[in-house]
Amino acid sequence: MQEDSLKVDALIQLSRNYYNDSWDNAIRYANEAKDLAARIGYKKGEALAFKGIGIAYYVMGQPVSAIGAWEESLKAFRSLNDKSGIANILGNLGGVYERSDEAKAMEYYLQSLSVAEEIGDNYRIATMMLNLGALYDKKSATAAKAMDAYRNAIAIATAHNYPDALGMATGNIGDLFLKKGEIDSALHYFKLAELNLQGNGNLPLALNNIGRAYLQAKNIPEATTYHQRAYQEASRSNNKLYMTQALLGLADIEVQKGENGLALKTYLEAEQLATELKANDELNKSYEGLSATYSRLRDYSHAYQYQVKLTDLKQKIYNKEADDKIKDLQFEFDLQKKETEINLLSRDKALQDVEIRRQRFAKNALTAGLIGIIAIVFILYRGYRNKVRTNQLLDKQKIEIEHLLLNILPEEVAHELQTEGSATPKNFEQVSVLFTDFKGFTKMADVLSPQELVAELNECFMAFDEIIEKHHLEKIKTIGDSYMCAGGIPVPDSNHATHIIEASFDIIRYLEQWNSRRIEKGLQPWELRIGIHVGPVVAGVVGKKKYAYDIWGSTVNIASRMESAGEPGKVNISSSMFELVRDQYECRYRGKIYAKNIGEIDMYFVDGVKAQTGEIPLAMTAS
Repeated sequence: MQEDSLKVDALIQLSRNYYNDSWDNAIRYANEAKDLAARIGYKKGEALAFKGIGIAYYVMGQPVSAIGAWEESLKAFRSLNDKSGIANILGNLGGVYERSDEAKAMEYYLQSLSVAEEIGDNYRIATMMLNLGALYDKKSATAAKAMDAYRNAIAIATAHNYPDALGMATGNIGDLFLKKGEIDSALHYFKLAELNLQGNGNLPLALNNIGRAYLQAKNIPEATTYHQRAYQEASRSNNKLYMTQALLGLADIEVQKGENGLALKTYLEAEQLATELKANDELNKSYEGLSATYSRLRDYSHAYQYQVKLTDLKQKIYNKEADDKIKDLQFEFDLQKKETEINLLSRDKALQDVEIRRQRFAKNALTAGLIGIIAIVFILYRGYRNKVRTNQLLDKQKIEIEHLLLNILPEEVAHELQTEGSATPKNFEQVSVLFTDFKGFTKMADVLSPQELVAELNECFMAFDEIIEKHHLEKIKTIGDSYMCAGGIPVPDSNHATHIIEASFDIIRYLEQWNSRRIEKGLQPWELRIGIHVGPVVAGVVGKKKYAYDIWGSTVNIASRMESAGEPGKVNISSSMFELVRDQYECRYRGKIYAKNIGEIDMYFVDGVKAQTGEIPLAMTAS
């Protein structure tokens, strides 16, 4: 039995390995896994196999087959009471229904959100808030809730480091700005989405959005470039939905250029894909484009036919029944949440009442005995009180001293100083060292007052402090506008390389959001370079009066050069660091680059975490 279940797991993994190469093979191996799992009664294997089959059919543009597979997967997960699997499949079903039945999609999304909140699945909560925001944005009944949903998704994705959800949320906020005609803000958020979706199957969505924004700005060359890139990226994974959206963008560009013949051909190709996918939004745009293009070509018969199709489709999409059902479902979900909260509060109140009655009884029973004891205790207490106050004052001073030491020294080093009176320098064989630096800081210093400059720098560095603490790194020091930290000291850490890369991404994401707020206020954004190297260092305390924990060695010098040879918004690493993280992250070789006082060094940009499988693409807006 165990061998057979391991074989099922291996077949499922083999199926996933074909996600980027051959969906037919992915389905084939998932079916083998499903059949074997059914024969041996391995329900978890059945659930995962049906899930994989559904993903393959979804991406291949076969929604009916995807729904059938996911419904079987949902049955299996429910028989196991696997809440995480249930939430996952409910969300997937919502995603596949979103293109044809928005009310049903809303129903599935709310069910998935409810289960995710029950088990504390933060990733699922973030993605469901994102998907709900996309639906809210489409309907007049709930449009005002879209921005709130996206902000909730960003807060959760940022707190828990989910770049794909963060990419989709920023992209959708960009779409809201584009609808208001605020093209610069829209482009800013769309490019944040592109950055966060590198190596992710949703990258074509970000590229299509940038193309739309450039087209609205009448920048035809840039719009063409981004839509063509989107089509190429989507074609690689045979993602027909994103291919359709790219074709619609290219057709709109051809209309702007007056190339109606080419536009007609492109719209027809988009219509064929949209019909196959039953994607109502894309079909709506195809009909609209075809009707207008035929009219410009003076083919009024075909123009009328597509206008009729367009009218029929709009009546289907925007019927009042769907609007009412969406509002009812949202109200029911909110009501259930409130009832749950009321029940919890009522239970807590009942427990508090029982505790109060118990304490009151105990108090009455003890009162008589305590009166006699109090007189004796009072006499003893006066002498004891002075001693306690003295000890408390000494303890408070001791805690303050320890707190001050821990603010400037690692805990282990501070403890050694307190117990031994000195701290011995130590050799560490493998330490990751990170430097950051703001590009053009000297010019910014000329523009801002000293008080403004220090305040803004302090705001950034305080955020950096929180980020490196979160990732178990050690802050070494700041030098002007440069920030230095290290991983693997003062306590060796086998995961120091991963921790420092993740911290780098968090720093970049924080600065992007910080710059977004600056741009909205009409202020100049700040650009940050990050460089990382790994190697041996010596670490210890220098000074006698003002203690400072520091590290020395060629590793530190090379890390500094990695920063200065980097580019804003990117994580630049050495070949030594690349060897440690190549299996977990997508890295791009830059070649041999000259570093001052060192010579040529092999350098790499870390583009992001290597793509994981198992989730359908997150829902997107009407764009």
